[in-house]
Amino acid sequence: MEHHQAVYPAEQQRLRGKVAVVTGGGSGIGKASALLMARHGAKVCLLDRDGERVNQVCREIEQAGGQAVAIDADISVPESMERAFRDVFGRHGSVDIVFANAGVNGVLAPIEHMAVQDWERTVDINLKGTFLTLKYAVPHLRDAGGGSIIITSSINGNRVFSNLGFSAYSTTKAGQVAMMKMAALELAQYRIRVNAICPGAIATNIDQSTERTPELEEIEIPVEFPEGDHPLERRPGSAEQVAQLVLFLASGESSHVTGTEVYVDGAESLLRG
Repeated sequence: MEHHQAVYPAEQQRLRGKVAVVTGGGSGIGKASALLMARHGAKVCLLDRDGERVNQVCREIEQAGGQAVAIDADISVPESMERAFRDVFGRHGSVDIVFANAGVNGVLAPIEHMAVQDWERTVDINLKGTFLTLKYAVPHLRDAGGGSIIITSSINGNRVFSNLGFSAYSTTKAGQVAMMKMAALELAQYRIRVNAICPGAIATNIDQSTERTPELEEIEIPVEFPEGDHPLERRPGSAEQVAQLVLFLASGESSHVTGTEVYVDGAESLLRG
């Protein structure tokens, strides 16, 4: 597996000496991206509420010869994010790459049955959390002379609207893409690039913490794809496949790419949209 491999030799490293901040770096896409960026020479700072998970990722990176630090942070709390970026800057003196990846599916429910507090929690983490990540990252990226911001959005809310019960989640994911485009234009003068990735079904553990209300069955619309709903590989994608896109957007190889959402879903959204 990708995360067991050692750091690349310096001449092959695409992020050599860069400082990368990853929110939600303890699992899934965040973990896979952190591991890959570290292999390519980045000094990785993992922001997560689960200290045990991010500490394990840090150990994996260090055992492979890379550099990583775990920072306890809640992306929905302004003071926590301001403190986290102050910590990153204090350790490394700069910030070059920010992967705003942390997010939740939230509680899946029909609109009329969705609790207000469940809606607010999803918005707080996914949308407000992305805003706070950008807000406290921008001064450091600007002072570094530019950099790359990557936001994890989704096919939901952008191409796909058929996942019932996802009204809060999809709204936040659509909002992230709008925020990305506004930020890309606003921050271009500072040579800060801002892009979003839109994964489809990815084999991660996010579904394990997803709650579904019983009322979902009442609004179910049966749809059957006889040949499956993953056209390219007949299976969900992997976190490592998404990490390859994150690496490209973090590196100088995408130096003229900004304000763009990139779909990484094996054509799933074209079938289901």
